[in-house]
This record gives sequence, C-alpha cells and structure tokens, in this order.
Amino acid sequence: MNSIDTFIEQRTGGSNPQTSYGAVLKQEASALRGFLGQNDSFTRHKVFERLALPERIIEFNVSWLDDQDVVQINTGWRVQHSSLIGPYKGGLRFHPDVNLDTLKALAFEQSFKNALTGLPIGGAKGGADFSPKGKSDTEILRFCQAFMTELYRHIGPARDIPAGDINVGLREIGYLFGQYKRIVNQFEGAVTGKSRHFGGSHVRTEATGFGVVYFLQSLLKEQEQTLEGKTVCISGAGNVALHAALKAIQAQAKVITLSNSRGLLTNESGFTEEQINWLLENQYKHDNLLESAEQEFDVNYRSDSPAWQMACDIAIPCATQNELTLEHLEKLVESGCQVIVEGSNMALTDEALQAIKDKDIYFAPGKAANAGGVAISTLEMSQNATFSPLDYDAIDEQLQDIMQNIYRQCADNAIERNGKPDLHSGASIAAFKILGEAMIAQGV
Repeated sequence: MNSIDTFIEQRTGGSNPQTSYGAVLKQEASALRGFLGQNDSFTRHKVFERLALPERIIEFNVSWLDDQDVVQINTGWRVQHSSLIGPYKGGLRFHPDVNLDTLKALAFEQSFKNALTGLPIGGAKGGADFSPKGKSDTEILRFCQAFMTELYRHIGPARDIPAGDINVGLREIGYLFGQYKRIVNQFEGAVTGKSRHFGGSHVRTEATGFGVVYFLQSLLKEQEQTLEGKTVCISGAGNVALHAALKAIQAQAKVITLSNSRGLLTNESGFTEEQINWLLENQYKHDNLLESAEQEFDVNYRSDSPAWQMACDIAIPCATQNELTLEHLEKLVESGCQVIVEGSNMALTDEALQAIKDKDIYFAPGKAANAGGVAISTLEMSQNATFSPLDYDAIDEQLQDIMQNIYRQCADNAIERNGKPDLHSGASIAAFKILGEAMIAQGV
C-alpha cells in the first residue's frame, strides 16, 4: 500500500460505501496514480493529500415552523473544499438523504470540475436534509430563510457563492437570496441561479444539459461522427435531462427515454421538440409529470423501470449519483452503446466505474461533461459584478467554447485504454495539474 492509499484509509476509516467520500478519493487516486508516479514535485509537496481534505466544513442547526406551528429541525452543511484558484463555488441540495459524507465527496469533485472550466472559481458543496416535496410554499420560504440566516455569514461574492442543485431551483434560490439581501443590506452576487429579473443570467437553466451535449458533440467530432441519427437514452426528467434531450433532438438525434424516481417514459420513434417543451413548461404542475405526458402524447409510461433497458448508441444519465450500476453497464454494452456521458454528478457506481475501463466504450465523467452549469454561474457572477448583462446568444457561444475546451483538456491528458482515450483519467489529470500548481505556488 502506497502513502496515498494509507492516507485515504486513515482519513476514511477504511469504509467505502457507494456514495462515500472515501470511494471518490480512491477513484481519483486510481486515475492519478500513473501521473503522480512521473511527477515528483506533486508527490513531494503532498498535493493529493492536501487537496483531499476540505479547507473548511460548516455544520449548523436549521429550526423552522411548519404550517401547524410545530418546530421542525434540520441540519445544514457547507463544505468549502478549495479556494486555490478562486472563491468557493458549488450548489446547495435539499434532500432527506443529504449528509456530510456525500457533500464532502461532491465538493471534492466540484473542485476538479471548476478547475476544468478555466474560470477563477474554487470548489464547494452544501445543503440540508430537508425536502421541499410535500411542503407548502410558505413552509419552503420559512426553511430557506432559516437556512440562510446561518449560512449568510460564511458566503459572499468574493468568499463563497452557492447555487442551486437537487430540489433547489428558481423558487428556493429566490427565497435564499432575498434573505441574504435583507440581512447584509446589500444587493450583490452572493448566490447564482437567480431569476433574470434580479441578476440572473440567460442560459443558466439550460446550461448543464446543453453543455453535456456540446461536450458530447466534441467527442463525436473527434471520431468524425455527429449526433444525427444516433439513438439516445436519457435518465431524469428535470432541467438537465430535458435540456440535454432538447439539444440532442435539435442536433437530429433520436431521444427515446426519460425517467424519474417513479418510472420510465419511452418514445421509440423519438421524442419531438414539442413534447420536450411541454415537459419543460409543465414540470412543476403535475404530481407525476411523466405519467401525465402519456395522457398528453402518444408515448409510453411504465412504473419502476430503469432507462437502461433499451438499446441505444449513447446513454446520458441525468438523474442522481450512483444511478447506473454494473448490471446497467453490462446491458448497455451488450446492446451496442458506444458512449456514456454523465449529466449527473457521479452517476456511475464505483463498481461500474471500475468495470468501464475494460469496455470498448467512450466514457465522459460528470466533472467534465456537466460543467456547463457552474460555468454559466460564473458568468452570472461576472455580470453581477459589472452590472452588464449579456444576451442569450453571446452566453450560449461562450458555453460552447468552454465545453469544447474542457473536452480538449480531457483528451489531451487522457491515458489510452482499449484504443480509446480514458477521459476520466484525462479530466482528473488536467484538473489536478491546475490545482496542484496553484497549491505549490501559494506555499504551505
């Protein structure tokens, strides 16, 4: 066991659950092992070990009143992982399964992702074990205000700039930003993902999904291919999944699946732009959006079915972490799938991630492929600072350039496996170089 393996065992207690911080550290150590063996400076300065530990972890109580005037108690966290290349940046997620271990893993990955954008932003992640689902609008307002009443002292436009993530959309961001503004008595870009009516940016809602497809198109272009005529399976039915589907359809791909936690929506002839736009317009208006879509269009809905049972050329998981298992991977490869692109963070289980190295398939990790959202969040920060909003086309063009550049970095640093570039190792090495050089330059 080398020094990095020993360090990970000591810091994680040897545990390795699927979503754990320890598992992510082991994945990154594996991807970087060959590179570190050839770069004594990074090893001598213990860059990996220092980068593995968050700079700061903030944990706090969130007490709020529900509609029955009963006090509810949740826990909030902010993991400020790395400020080596800029202020902390990363999303907030509200979900009953949120815990510190998962947030540490996501914050570590966020630092790598943000480095790949080429923009001056560090990495962070945060949230609470609270779910807006089943809560009234007033209860969500009270919770967001209570959450920000503690968080505000740890964030700011030059310190830490949270954004949205799972269950934190325009509504929640609006409530969070409103409370921040009341407390600090300043209108400043301390939160991104805001409505365009008060400092938000064009393309922010579409950015992650569009960016996934722009990255995919760069990958295919390298193989002298396009999306035209390709069959695509997508999981998820939120902003990332629906905008990835929309952009893929506009590129003449045939998107045949969407999914949510309850089931699978399929259209074997391919969803149309009209259908995707209907889903986007109605995603918050139905108890089960996909089941309602079956009643609206000639599509099929099945409960409790994964997206990966249908044959496809390209798979884009856009739902949540650990959604694509080894069994799913085997089925996709058997069906002839050529490319898997992570639209969600850490979509593949650790088992699937290890196995994919030996498969004849291209794999694009989320830290690279889904970086479009944080990239546009950073452009929103710039627009807030200068009070100079950009138009839609200008921002979309910048998004395309950023995603093409991220792909280029991954490909240029990738180790070749089975005659294909290992983009997972390429992304890790490219980001690690940026962070490691900044760390060494700034001293101990």
